[in-house]
Amino acid sequence: MRQFASDNYSGICPEALDALLAANQEDAPAYGDDVWTQRASDKFRELFETDCDVFFVFNGTAANSLSLASLCQSYHSVICHETAHVETDECGGPEFASNGSKLLLARGDQGKLDPVDVERLVVRRQDLHYPKPKAVSLTQATELGTVYRMDELETLRGVADRYGLKIHMDGARFANALASLECAPKDVTWRAGVDVLCLGGTKNGMAVGEAIIFFDRDLAADFAYRCKQAGQLASKMRFIAAPWCGVLDSGAWLRNARHANAMAALLEHRIREMTGLTPMFPREANSVFFELPQNAIADLRARDWRFYTFIGAGGVRLMCSWNTSKEKVEAFALDLRDSLRRT
Repeated sequence: MRQFASDNYSGICPEALDALLAANQEDAPAYGDDVWTQRASDKFRELFETDCDVFFVFNGTAANSLSLASLCQSYHSVICHETAHVETDECGGPEFASNGSKLLLARGDQGKLDPVDVERLVVRRQDLHYPKPKAVSLTQATELGTVYRMDELETLRGVADRYGLKIHMDGARFANALASLECAPKDVTWRAGVDVLCLGGTKNGMAVGEAIIFFDRDLAADFAYRCKQAGQLASKMRFIAAPWCGVLDSGAWLRNARHANAMAALLEHRIREMTGLTPMFPREANSVFFELPQNAIADLRARDWRFYTFIGAGGVRLMCSWNTSKEKVEAFALDLRDSLRRT
């Protein structure tokens, strides 16, 4: 397929598939009481160098919605960026799971929360008639392909601490952010004040499955019941957990992310070189954004290229994944140059 639409389009990486097949060799206890689920949970504790609680769910919507619901009562609110996935693409899941917690939308350049605007939302109303801010949700990497650095996370944590807020991290592309930052996982999670991380596997070479990691274990009290009630307790949990063992044990988790980031960097370079276009946002992970004429967009789609255009008028998002090839990058750049010449 000729696509830069989404890393959700990619198949299962070999390491995840091998582990999935290995877990299928014999029967095992159900509902997570199996060696694969225990191994995967322990691997996360090793990875983050802390004693955290780990839960596995089917997809990112469930991970974000249920973890935010664990932070908030129905009369609370969650502050997130106006482009955050929990606001634009979860179909009201966080509000539904929490029985009504309201999302408050903050601004910020390049898809990242502005701490000043977060504080503005916290203090603008503190009366009984307005939902009380209880949590901050940030996306790492952001929906615009940018990455929070340690100092930015620590600044947000400072605001959160002043007002008693918990911090949730939507890490659907956390591996890509980590590959970009080249730091220890703990440094941009619990050491920077993140209370709960929703760690994405689907976009990084797995078929299905996200890990919810509670660094503040008190917040995970009764979370297993929340997962069960929401239909997220897999009876054959080992088939969600085992692929995590495969990508963590082999190091494919970060290799996949580094490759996706490298292909996005190559794509940006080739488009700049061949067309003179400048990206809409800094490329810091595995996506790159360009503003293209509508005629060029139509011509590329006529050539069977798939991509999304949901960021602003004429904005095209080009997303790379663990199996994006250099040949595909070159083919797209050539077709884009030809399409622009036709317009």
